[in-house]
Order: sequence, then structure tokens, then C-alpha cells
Amino acid sequence: MKRCVGSILLFVLAAAAAAFASDQETLQQLISRANSAAPAQQPDLFLEVADRQVKAATDSYSANKPEDGRAALNQTVDYADKAHALVLKSGKKLPHTEIKIRRMAARLRDLKQNVDADEQAVVQGAVDKLEAFRTDLLKGMFGAKKLESN
Repeated sequence: MKRCVGSILLFVLAAAAAAFASDQETLQQLISRANSAAPAQQPDLFLEVADRQVKAATDSYSANKPEDGRAALNQTVDYADKAHALVLKSGKKLPHTEIKIRRMAARLRDLKQNVDADEQAVVQGAVDKLEAFRTDLLKGMFGAKKLESN
């Protein structure tokens, strides 16, 4: 019994350590892993990069570093676009990708309320692009197929 409990505890600790290590992966490591991943895995990895860039943009604007914030916003849009294009091409994971992009856009709308007036247009531009990606994904899920069948 003690051996079984010890084995289970060891397994749980190993799993927790692995999860912690994946959270500690640097952004550059994640980007290189995303670029070299199998096409089926790339959209999720690109979305993870975009999500981290949203956090980086929020942190940069909070630290009064608008240049870094703008760069992070551009990266957010770039990687969300890569994920959106791959998902539209494959036809898989459309709802998952749409949800992730919707959440990023919502976080950026919240960010827009907390930045200087000069920066609000930049943030709104990123939100508009993410919303355009969402519209494409929604059309891919519902629009084009439904219209063609009528």
C-alpha cells in the first residue's frame, strides 16, 4: 500500500513539474516550436504565442512602455492571423480558434480603456483585425456552406 501511494505521489509530482516547465517556456522557444511543429499543431501554438503577446502588450502599457506595447500588438495580430489562416485552410478547430481570438479581442478592448488617448487607435486597430479574423472563421463555420445549400 505504501509503495502504491508513493508511486502515485511521484507520478503527480512529475506531472506537476512537467506542467510548470511548459509554462516557463520562453516566448522565443514557443515561437520556434510553433514554426517547426506539425501543421495540425501549429494553430494552437500560434494562438498561444498570440495570447502571450496580448499579456505582453498589457504589461508593456502598464509599465508605460508604449513602443513595446505596439510591437506586442503587432505580434498578436500576426500570430492570430497565422492561426486563422491555417484553421480556415484545414477546416478543423474553427470554433476553438474563434473562441480564443474572441477572448483576445475582449482583453484588448479592456486594454484600450486603460491606455492613453494616442494609443487607443493602435489598440482598436488590433481589435478590428482580430474581429475580422473572427468574422472569417464564423463564415467558415456557418456562412458559406449555408448560403450555397439554399
